[in-house]
Amino acid sequence: MAYEDFRHRVALRVRWAEADMQGVVFNGHYLTYCDVCLTEYWRAIGLRYPDDFLKLGSDTYARKITIEYHAPARYDDELEVCGRTARLGRSSLGFAIGIFRRGEPGKSLIDAELVYVNVDPATRRPAPWPAAMREAMRGFERIAPIEAGAR
Repeated sequence: MAYEDFRHRVALRVRWAEADMQGVVFNGHYLTYCDVCLTEYWRAIGLRYPDDFLKLGSDTYARKITIEYHAPARYDDELEVCGRTARLGRSSLGFAIGIFRRGEPGKSLIDAELVYVNVDPATRRPAPWPAAMREAMRGFERIAPIEAGAR
C-alpha cells in the first residue's frame, strides 16, 4: 500500500511491553495498532464509537482480519498507522491499513485488511450502512472506496 493513499494517520511509539526479548514487536500487537487506527478513523470522520453508531441504529462486528508482515517494528520506533475505507458494501466495510516507520514512507511494515459488518444492534443481523455514515466515509477519503452492493 502506498503511504500517500492514506489521509488518516495515527502516530504511535512502540512501547517496551509490546516487544519481545529481541526488541521486535510481538505479532499480536499489530491488531491493537489496527484497532486504534480504526477507532481514531471514526473520530476523524465525526463519529464516536459506540455512541454515535447506536444513535444511528448501527453497530459493527469484525468479520475477517488479515495481516501481511513485511518488516518488523522495533522497540521505541515511531510508527504511523494509516487507514482508509477501501471498499464499502451495502452492509460491509473493507478497511485497509498500512503501518510505516515514521520518516520511511516508501515501504510498509505490515499491510492489513479489516472487514467489518454493520449490524442492527437489536437483532445483531447485517443492516445497510446509514446514509450519514456512508457519506462521512466517502467524503473523507482521498481515493473513493470501491462500492459493492452485494454485502
